[in-house]
Amino acid sequence: MKILITGANGMLAKEVKEKFSEGNELTLTDVAELDITNEKMVYDFITNLKPDLIINCAAYTAVDKAEENLELADRINGDGPTNLAKAAKSAGSKLVHISTDYVFGGDLDLSKAYKEDDEKKPVTAYGITKLHGEQGIQNNLEEYYIFRTAWLYGLGGNNFVKTMTKLGTDRDELSVVSDQHGSPTYAKDLTEIIYQAVNKKIPYGVYNATNEGFTTWYDFTKEILAEQGIECNVKPVTTAEYIEMMKVTQAKRPFNSQMSKDKLKQAGINVPEWKDGLKRYLEEAHNEN
Repeated sequence: MKILITGANGMLAKEVKEKFSEGNELTLTDVAELDITNEKMVYDFITNLKPDLIINCAAYTAVDKAEENLELADRINGDGPTNLAKAAKSAGSKLVHISTDYVFGGDLDLSKAYKEDDEKKPVTAYGITKLHGEQGIQNNLEEYYIFRTAWLYGLGGNNFVKTMTKLGTDRDELSVVSDQHGSPTYAKDLTEIIYQAVNKKIPYGVYNATNEGFTTWYDFTKEILAEQGIECNVKPVTTAEYIEMMKVTQAKRPFNSQMSKDKLKQAGINVPEWKDGLKRYLEEAHNEN
């Protein structure tokens, strides 16, 4: 199978490359090689390459900066996937795209988890642009997978686990937000979900794709430190307290990022628990160092 992977320098793309390399012909592009916001460039590149599958890992993911850079974020997150979908249609290619829980309002009752077809009402620039990208794909292509993920971390670059590990080692006490709920997701597990979906040829459409189980940033941090035997007092704070304490201006964070994986599991996809994903990440990170 001939596969095009965009956003080749990113954390997820590196996992995708490793997972899909065996038995497939891979073409990886970064922004210098393929600017997904340039419709003509995308069309010419893809109709010439004619990949069987496009996996779009390119995205503008700086949630706070998107509030001030809406136009740029929308070109990358909205126009980019739309351009890829149009070109994929012409080339006869299938498309995999990564989206986010931010397309939802984030205010669902905590006794519930978002399902794929629940109302979309993004409250941040980032969420608005990612929803634009989803709609651009859905309006221009039939053979697509959109995987909505959240709280993603993985090998290479900075991530929440690495940051909390360092802070927990350096400090006696940490204050961590305890009123935001979601599923920490190991990039390797998200990649495995994508791989299973493509190879099992599950029905096209939108799927929630995070690790299984729900927690808070506070409890996630405690688990990160406990797994490594790091002794540090972790203090729970509300989002409002954190913003006041840190004197930061933030885009609104969803209080409920919980997403149901029932649709994925009904399609026969294995979804690992978040604690299991964390253990395997820490082992791999330790072996890398």
